[in-house]
This record gives sequence, structure tokens and C-alpha cells, in this order.
Amino acid sequence: KKHQTGKKQEEETYLIMATKNGVIKKVNVAEFNTVRSTGVLALSLKGADMLKWVRASHGNDEIVLLTKNGKAIRFHEKYVRSMGRMAAGVKAITLKGGDEVVGVDVIPHEKESVYELLVMSENGYGKKTSLKEYHAQGRGGQGVKTYKVTDKTGRLIASLLIGPELEDLIAISKKGQVIRTALASV
Repeated sequence: KKHQTGKKQEEETYLIMATKNGVIKKVNVAEFNTVRSTGVLALSLKGADMLKWVRASHGNDEIVLLTKNGKAIRFHEKYVRSMGRMAAGVKAITLKGGDEVVGVDVIPHEKESVYELLVMSENGYGKKTSLKEYHAQGRGGQGVKTYKVTDKTGRLIASLLIGPELEDLIAISKKGQVIRTALASV
């Protein structure tokens, strides 16, 4: 949505919230203009679900989610209507077999060709893929296979939208070992 103020048009900003169980919610930032010092409820969670990602969007962007079992789904944010703070959200991806979301990003409108998607596995493997490889679909589906999970590679643990300005990747293991590598080598 855009508001006309004088001769200038302003884009609205939204917060895209996503949980580990694949629930997504879009809230206009104006909903948080009057936050008390004790805080306000931003998302109603069910069971053991957890809010893990909050990303900014501008109403005409796309969203990509990745799961630990190597699935990815990409859809336009128009499939997630703007909700009030008390709402619980809607299903972004259908998860099977104990799967969970490990990464969420917002793809800025018409910037698909600028970005790549980097995924990292629990055994230290990484893969970069052009966003053009992920066709847009409707919200709530099972997604497409983006990574072959094996005993050697392990499950996915993270994803990141990367642009041309990023040159290096720094990864830290659970035991504190640090590596730095050029993204061009991934």
C-alpha cells in the first residue's frame, strides 16, 4: 500500500514474522507505534513453536523459507495479508517428518537477479543458488528440494540472502573453531 502525502508517495513498511514451525505473519509497523514499557504481544504462538525471524518488507516483496530437511518455498508476500498484533499468523510451508524452518528472508521487489541464496549444513557444507532457480508458488505448500541431506552433509542449519557486496563468509563451529572463506569459492 502507498499513502499520498502532498506530492510525495510513501511506501508502507511491514514486519514479516516467521516461526520454526512454518507459521508466518505480516504486521504493519504502525501497529507498534504505541508500545508500552512492559512490551506488547506481537504474535500468538501455539505449543512449543518459537518466533525465530523478523524481517522488514514493503508490501510488494517475496519471501523465501528453508527447512532443515532441505526444502525451500518462495512466494509473494501478497499471499500473507496484513494482520493485527494479536493474530497467530498463517501457514507458510507444510512441514513433514519433524522438519522445521531454519531460514527466512525477504527478497526485495524486482531484485531477484542481484541476490543468491546461501545454505549451510550442520557438517559444514555450503551451497549458493541463484534465486531464479526457486520458482514462486503459493503459500502453504511443501516447497521444492533445494539441498540433498545425507549423513555426510547433515541437515541444513541456516540460510542467508547474499548480494554482490558480500565477499567473505565467516563460520563458527559449536566448539568455537572459526573459518573465513571467500564466497566466490562456495
